[in-house]
Amino acid sequence: MARRKGIKVVSKVCGRIRVALFLAICSIIAGCAGTHGIAPVDAPLAVNTLDAGAAIKAAACDADWPDSQWWHALHDPQLDHLITQALADSPSMAVAAARVRLASAMAAGTGAALSPQLKLDASIAREHWPDNYFYGPGLLGSADTWNNTVTLGLSYDLDLWGKNQSLASRSLDQAHAAAADARAAQIDLESNIVRSYIGFSLQYALRDNLVRILAEQQRILDFANARLKGGIGTQLEVSQAQTPLPETQRQIDVLDEQLSLQRNQLAALIGQGPGAGDGLLRPALSATVQIGLPANLPLDLIGHRPDVVAQRWRIEADSKGIAAAKAGFYPNINLSVMAGGFAAAGGPVGGGFLSFLGHNDLSYSAGPALSLPIFDGGRLRAQLGAAAADYDIEVDRYNQIVLGALKQIADQLVTLRALDRQQIQVEQSLATARTSDKLASEGFRRGLTDYLNVLNAQTHLVMEEQNQQRIMASRLDAYAALMAALGGGVLDAETAAAAPPVAATPRTSDTPSPLRSSNASTSAPVSPHIELAQ
Repeated sequence: MARRKGIKVVSKVCGRIRVALFLAICSIIAGCAGTHGIAPVDAPLAVNTLDAGAAIKAAACDADWPDSQWWHALHDPQLDHLITQALADSPSMAVAAARVRLASAMAAGTGAALSPQLKLDASIAREHWPDNYFYGPGLLGSADTWNNTVTLGLSYDLDLWGKNQSLASRSLDQAHAAAADARAAQIDLESNIVRSYIGFSLQYALRDNLVRILAEQQRILDFANARLKGGIGTQLEVSQAQTPLPETQRQIDVLDEQLSLQRNQLAALIGQGPGAGDGLLRPALSATVQIGLPANLPLDLIGHRPDVVAQRWRIEADSKGIAAAKAGFYPNINLSVMAGGFAAAGGPVGGGFLSFLGHNDLSYSAGPALSLPIFDGGRLRAQLGAAAADYDIEVDRYNQIVLGALKQIADQLVTLRALDRQQIQVEQSLATARTSDKLASEGFRRGLTDYLNVLNAQTHLVMEEQNQQRIMASRLDAYAALMAALGGGVLDAETAAAAPPVAATPRTSDTPSPLRSSNASTSAPVSPHIELAQ
């Protein structure tokens, strides 16, 4: 009895030694395919350490972030309707929505690897056996039989090192990035419509100015003809008065062409044919808008700009790609169970059509399968190097987008401040030009000056009035560009807060730990949902 107990103890110890030895051998073999220290080299910018510049620091920082319908500040119902229609009908928004659906479907497909896989295979074949030198004659010569099989297989990847989980998380992060890209496309569409509409309004203002000047020139020509008939004028005065009329009419025709082109552009932006622009009325934009910046601009900007948020998701996705690449260096176990029936029936063999379902024809197998990389010619290291390079690329793009965003804001603030100064200067020049035009016209009617002074005064007045109109339009255009640069209000606080933080290095370790959490190994990612129109 004591001898038997001793044998059992020795057997258990030997069994444990074999398991430990097997694991040690696996670890040693896995070391043959080491990572060799491959890792990303670039790091995201620390936004709070960036110098925002004098233009941003000097701006009033007591405003809120843009409202999701910031163009309502321009108080033009027709513009509101155009943007609403564009968000519903524009092909660019349809493309953005389709990309979100594509990314969501791919995320769901990748996440399916985290769940057990059940598969049924069945085949039914009618077979005629030959009766010749090579295959017979024998028992089955010239016989007709059934060759039927059915198998049911269940497999489950234990994902010990989290490779499948990392790939599923990466796909989900890419879906979040696609959703943020859709928001960025929405901003581009809204700002393009607003800015085109501002140009549309400017063309109307310039045309009105030329029409008024044309009427004034015609009135002076009529007066010159009256003076000639009365014997107190000359033909030269009449000729001088006639000279500017064709040029003024030509400029009006040019503006009519520009108005037609603007109508076509707006119709295309809202996803309609050119005929949709024919019914557009004259814009009624408010020329007064409040300009201000939100507090803590550089830091909070990364949560309000959709393109920045999208890039943060891409960085997060590539960090998961690095984790998946590292997990590929380690062993993995797949559990599988298979059961099925296999039988040939009919003819000399005997049996019926469903004999493969009989007890004697059933078969099953079950067990684990180990996968361990040993020598792969550097394939795994190449994949890890590619993942690290992808991470660096997205980090550098993120840095470029953040710097570009701050530049766009600073540029528009510089432009707005310069336009404010120019507005004061042009108003002074315009007041002087109007006085000069009035004096020259009155002097010509009284015969105190010639028409050249009238022509010079009118030319200067037209130039100053057009300068004023262009400055007003440029200020509205800069306001629209600033709202877009600040994120356009398309991301709500919840969406912005859900974006991942940007870490200096990817959140992965050189040696991943086995994933034991049921949530980490079995839960599939949820496809993001996004409403493209506010």
